[in-house]
Amino acid sequence: MTQIKHIKKERFDKGKSIRSIARETGHDFRTVKKYIEKSDFNEPAKRKSGRPSKLDPYKETIDTWLLEDKLTKTKQRHTAKKVYDRLRNEYRDNFDVSERTVRAYVAAKKKEIYGVVEGFLPLDHPPGEAQIDFGDVVFYEKGQKVEGHELVISFPYSNGGYPQLLKGENQECLFTGMIAIFEHMKKVPAVIWFDNLSAAVAGINGQERTLTERFERFALHYGFEARFCNPDSGHEKGNVENKVGYSRRNFFVPVPEFEDIEEYNRGLFAVAEKDMQRDHYKKRRLISCLLEEDKAAMLPLPDTSFEVAKWQKAKVNKVGKIKFETNTYSTSPAVAGREVWVKADAHSVEILDEDYCSIIKHKRLYGKNLESMNWYPYLTTLAKRPNALKYSGFYRELPDPWQDYLESCDHEGKKSSLKILLKILEESDMETANRSLKECQANSNGKANSDGILLSYYRLTQKSIADNLDLPANLITMSEYTPDLTSYDLLFKEMI
Repeated sequence: MTQIKHIKKERFDKGKSIRSIARETGHDFRTVKKYIEKSDFNEPAKRKSGRPSKLDPYKETIDTWLLEDKLTKTKQRHTAKKVYDRLRNEYRDNFDVSERTVRAYVAAKKKEIYGVVEGFLPLDHPPGEAQIDFGDVVFYEKGQKVEGHELVISFPYSNGGYPQLLKGENQECLFTGMIAIFEHMKKVPAVIWFDNLSAAVAGINGQERTLTERFERFALHYGFEARFCNPDSGHEKGNVENKVGYSRRNFFVPVPEFEDIEEYNRGLFAVAEKDMQRDHYKKRRLISCLLEEDKAAMLPLPDTSFEVAKWQKAKVNKVGKIKFETNTYSTSPAVAGREVWVKADAHSVEILDEDYCSIIKHKRLYGKNLESMNWYPYLTTLAKRPNALKYSGFYRELPDPWQDYLESCDHEGKKSSLKILLKILEESDMETANRSLKECQANSNGKANSDGILLSYYRLTQKSIADNLDLPANLITMSEYTPDLTSYDLLFKEMI
């Protein structure tokens, strides 16, 4: 109380500013401000003592969980519902406490642990506006684990929204996700709120933002007004912040597994729209109906789509590879030492020659110091000159099983085996080619040949070899035989 009296005296008697008092006393600015404005010094009302709460035996457990949460990431901490579910699961029939009681205790305990969170004024959102944000999501594409992202566009007026899975947060991913959602709705939000993501904002100077040129072009192309939150003010787009978490919990649990990310994203629209067949939490009308009001206030879709891909020149090294961003991509031995064009969108990297003719296309790599190798252009050249195989720079980059096998082949064996390898790579990948070779060797006491490798490949991929047989043109064609079943009909009539 002495400190409070001192603070009030410094403010009202000496006229000092709140900031200077905070510096002198060592108290936080907000603490000083609270005591200056405080006018009610009544003692806090004492709680009436009553019977013990049913939750009392479990409070120590809850406290332990919540304190342990301080050591984990914010997004992986216990929610009140998760606490309730864990208690029910761990104590089963012995746990007889309502979810409301658990929620009240968890909320109070979190305030005690983390302090009082600053409140914010509710914002009024007119129809036709949208908010955008990224969130972290894990998924599996073709059996490979991807630490990816979800791009979510939400519409605060209706509380509707659409997610799209992407492998990065770069400009190409941002544009790809937005365009997919625009084209699905056949509408463009009139105003879109963004965080200060690097894909859109090149720099911040106070309240002024310098936007990247391509983002400005993108916004002009679709006609929307881009607005940006203040730094460290995620609450200004709280609707989409909540929607990111909601989508992750409801659409991506269990962890999604699929073969093609673009096809999976197209299916997400139906999932989101099914979810919107529920009442708005406050307006008590279907979200899907409110979304139609949102759309009515939006802009029409332009006639042409924006070109997402970025173009960049690169120099091919002596073994036919280029560096793009932090990763390496193969091209073709035919362009070694020359300049090529790199065309990169959210999902792929295409390499073109100086005349803009496509050389090869790769899945875009997300990460650092990764490599994508497409052997097809290399092996097409080598299949014509198999004796040059051993002396080529990229021969040494072939997987060891294939190097050893080709080393043991004669001229014709190399030629036929390279053709088989080409066929496998045209339809599948090098991993499948390795498995086919190893299975063939295992089934023939370590020896292999091109025909055996092909049979193993068909067996592994469950393809029919008959579909690939070259049949002679003079093969006799059998006429179709239609059985006569009338005698069976007579027999059944006699039995009846």
